[in-house]
Amino acid sequence: MSKKLSIITINYNDKNGLKKTIESVVNQKWQDFEFIVIDGDSTDGSKTVIDSHKSVFTHAISEPDTGIYHAMNKGIALARGKYLLFLNSGDILFDENTLQKSQEYLNSNKGIYYGDILYQDIDRQRERIFPNELTFLFFLEHSLSHQAAFIQRILFDEIFLYNEAFKIVSDWEFFIYAICKHNVSYQRIPFFMTIYDTNGISSMEDNHPLMYKERRQSLEKYFPAFLADYEAVTTFGSKRTKQLMLIGKNKVAWKILKGFMNVILLFLPTTKK
Repeated sequence: MSKKLSIITINYNDKNGLKKTIESVVNQKWQDFEFIVIDGDSTDGSKTVIDSHKSVFTHAISEPDTGIYHAMNKGIALARGKYLLFLNSGDILFDENTLQKSQEYLNSNKGIYYGDILYQDIDRQRERIFPNELTFLFFLEHSLSHQAAFIQRILFDEIFLYNEAFKIVSDWEFFIYAICKHNVSYQRIPFFMTIYDTNGISSMEDNHPLMYKERRQSLEKYFPAFLADYEAVTTFGSKRTKQLMLIGKNKVAWKILKGFMNVILLFLPTTKK
């Protein structure tokens, strides 16, 4: 009999982070889930950690992969839960009651559920509260955190798997396509679900140019009509763009304004990622 939830943890050479994540999952009061670990043939002792916890895993493999999203897709292929939660090495659930409180929401059959997160920096924690309504403008600048999102397994069959050609934004691409184009139903879970390890690749500022480049490539493929909106956000900033979008309630004014922004962008080659 399949479980309601599959927790998928991917790891590569993060032995200490893997220990934290496993401990967080094992200590949950609600245990009606399967636990899958996908390791990329680590050389730092992670394999020993996996071997010492074999009894808690439904599946655990350690073999070379081509990157984060290849590993996540391997986890999807093994998962049999109705919902998937990608809790990667170093990420931990907020407390021992998190899954107990969260699983009650999963009975209402939305496509995606998402909760709030805490960013764990070296010397402080920062809160990230997500909106109840997810708009296209939200995704132009932000994304949901897969570490705090329950995604129906069947959506990866109906839509697509994670794009393994990308290094950073494949989860963003899945969310924006699923919600803004495929019209997948969603609901916010109004509490902190996850403490997010900010050592991840997408959190590093040096990787942001690649992130913007990959997002633009995705928009060119799936939302080409909205590239000007994306350039406006990355050029003028979200606060100013939101003010402009309020003007955009007048469709004629917004059409003129978008044309004006397109002209400006022609003279800003540095905005092209």
